[in-house]
Amino acid sequence: MYAIVDIAGQQFKVEKDNEVFVHRLEGNEGDSVSFEKIMLIDDNDNVSVGKPFIEGAKVSATILSHVKGDKVIVFKKKRRKTYQKENGHRQQFSKLKIEGITVGAE
Repeated sequence: MYAIVDIAGQQFKVEKDNEVFVHRLEGNEGDSVSFEKIMLIDDNDNVSVGKPFIEGAKVSATILSHVKGDKVIVFKKKRRKTYQKENGHRQQFSKLKIEGITVGAE
């Protein structure tokens, strides 16, 4: 069983016991979070598609840790003008473990 879920504006394919890196979420490590913007659920070839979301479906997860991504370097240069600028940043991510996918009002 898997689901396509919208987390922080991005779509992820999740299954039970998957670990997913998403944009940093509010909450501490060990907190449980749930997402209700489920777009698709596939349960043993029984596919449910939402318009745009499936009513009553929910994905529950636990925040394992908050981490930083790889460093991204932005380098700008204009030749013969003695202009060059270097900038960089590291994106903040949250590591989630998917606990379960529920369908319908339970």
